[in-house]
Formats: sequence, structure tokens, C-alpha cells
Amino acid sequence: MPLRRLPSLLKLLTLGLLLFCFTGCALPRVNAEDRLFLDLSLDFLGAYELPVDTFENTTVGGLSGIAYDRQRDRLYAVSDDRSSINPARFYTLKLDIGADEAGQPRFNGVEITGVTTLKDQTGATYSPNSLDPEGIALSPRQSVFIASEGVARDGVSPFIQEFDLTTGQYKGSLQIPERYTPKTVDDQPQGIQDNLGFEGLTLNPGGYSPTWLEPFRLFAANESALLQDIAEPDPDSTEPQPTRSRFLHYLVGDERSTLISEHLYLVEPLPEGAIANGLTEILTLDQAGHFLSIERSYGIGGLNAKIFQLATGGATDISGISTLSGDVEGIQPIRKQLLLDLSTLDIPLDNLEGLTLGPQLPDGTRSLIVASDNNFNDDQITQFLLFRLRGLQEG
Repeated sequence: MPLRRLPSLLKLLTLGLLLFCFTGCALPRVNAEDRLFLDLSLDFLGAYELPVDTFENTTVGGLSGIAYDRQRDRLYAVSDDRSSINPARFYTLKLDIGADEAGQPRFNGVEITGVTTLKDQTGATYSPNSLDPEGIALSPRQSVFIASEGVARDGVSPFIQEFDLTTGQYKGSLQIPERYTPKTVDDQPQGIQDNLGFEGLTLNPGGYSPTWLEPFRLFAANESALLQDIAEPDPDSTEPQPTRSRFLHYLVGDERSTLISEHLYLVEPLPEGAIANGLTEILTLDQAGHFLSIERSYGIGGLNAKIFQLATGGATDISGISTLSGDVEGIQPIRKQLLLDLSTLDIPLDNLEGLTLGPQLPDGTRSLIVASDNNFNDDQITQFLLFRLRGLQEG
């Protein structure tokens, strides 16, 4: 074959292949929504029930928020005791994750190794019903931030405060917008609903690396809507509607901490047979606005939870909007994508409220840990679930 004919033949072959693919190849379609999310998946590795009921003269229970300390290989868990059973506190726990004969991760257990009592600005323990701790986030300055959802029926406001990691001594407080304070304005109640205030708390970088410097970002979210954000009934719809929660974004520094923005988070409508559904935790994954969240429901069918991936990029800043009860069509909420419905695990689930990235697994992948709040109820358990999280880049 003359060499001069090769370019022409190559062009014809290339054109033919392109025409074949455009007409016959089943190319995968990726929509814009999918490109917002990371390519994540979860493998369930096991469950563990914490058998301990007391530790150093405290009642172990109500573990409503967890955070992993990568440097010390320890887990911190805040108890939602309102300082009524024992003083407000958080526990230090050690995870035992090994490998089986095939080298696969095996969840051996959880051991409590310490308890730290929270102290207020005067150095005293918190008085009963002056707080309701629900979230905990580890910071790179040897401290933890703890969120209290308040006690609305007693007029106690929610807070996000910082405490020394070792002593539990109060170090500071973030400013919470007035709209979260439970009170009546012009005969209209506003602020947090009782037992439905701050539940989600996470920090970016979250204490996972000692190299991150200040300022850092902290995020918090309500379990449910503020009273003034409860959606007005839609007369044209009989379908259950999502709940309008708020997601706060702070910039935390040495000199000053600032609320940068708020976003609309839509909690899933009530599942069939459920009487309540709420956002119980958020977890930052990277510095590009990707998070995980866990929503827990309960009702006649028992307890269930779902883990979602979130993408905050493009979400509307609602910090200047006093109420979300009306039309929110013009507001872009945080986008969500279901990652795992935990009902598919085919195991009994408890009141799952804690969520954190955990240690690296023996096979080199990253773990995710979920924990339950037993409500200090003898009929419930303190449950830990271990997952392998695929698709997250180490940072």
C-alpha cells in the first residue's frame, strides 16, 4: 500500500469509529447534579454494643455526638445529660479495630478510657437544665466545641461553646443569632423548638491533621425548623413536606469568630409510619463544601436512619431572611444525595445521632463511625456501627 494513502485511510477509520459511537455506543450520561457530589460508597463492617453502664461514678449514656482524634487515636463522645444525672461531660473512648485471617477489617469493640466534666466561665459545673449538649467537634487548638440545643420550654437558649480538651474548662463562645432564642415577639413564638435545636456540629479541618492552622471553619445545624421557619400548610398538597432547618457556617479565629452564612437544609418528609424525623449530625469531608449528614426517624416501625452526602456550593445565604415559613421557591437549598439507607443493613438500629470519620483501616481505606444515643433508657442500647468509606481522598 502506498504510504501516501495511509493518512486518508486513518481519517476514514477515525470518522467511522466516531459515527459508530455517536449512533450505537451507550455512553454513560452524567447530569449536572451528579457532578456536584463525590463518588462515595459505604461498606458495613460490623456493629458493637457498649456494655458499660457506669464509669468513674458517672452514668454512661446519651452519646449524641462523636469526634475522632487522629493524632491520639481516640474518640470523644458528648453525653446529652442536662447536668441532671451527673455533671455535663464528654467521654474519651478507644476503638479496637483489627483484621481477620483474610486481612479484612473486624470491629472488636469500644472501651471508655476517660471522662471530662465541662466547667463554665466561673470554673463550676453547669447547673441542671442550663444546657443540653448534643454535638461535639475537635479543634486543632487542643479544645473541643460543644453545641447545646438549649431547653426551649425553660427559655434556655442554645449555644456553641469551646472547652479545653484536657480540663473541660470553658474557653469561649460563638455568637448565636437572636432568631434562635426561644421567646415571643408580637405574640408570635420564635426560636428553637423544644428538644429540636442544635444537633449537628462539625469542624473543618476537624482535627484530622496537626498541620491545619487557624482560622478554621465550623458548621452547625438544627435538628428541625425554628418556630418561625415552620412551613405554612399547602392547601393544594396532601403529601408530607420537608422540614426547613438552618445550617450555619462560622469562621473561627484567635481574635474574632464570625458567622459567615446560613443555608437552608431540607430534612426529608416523614417516612411512612414515622412520627418524627430530624437531622441529627453533620460531618465535613473536605474544604470544597462536601459533607455527610444523618437523618433519624422513629415511629411504629421502630428506629431508622439515612446517611446523605451534601454539596453546599451554590446554596443561598439565608442569614438575612427572618422567616422561612412562606414561599422558598427562590432559595437554593443545600443539595443532598442519599448515600445509604441503614434499614438495608438488616440489623436492629438504635437512636443514631453521632457521625465521624474514624481511623485508617488495616486495608488502607478510611473508616466511618456511627453511634447511638440511648436516652438513658434501659430498653435502648449504646450502639456503634463501623463502615468503610470508599472514594474519599486523604487530606
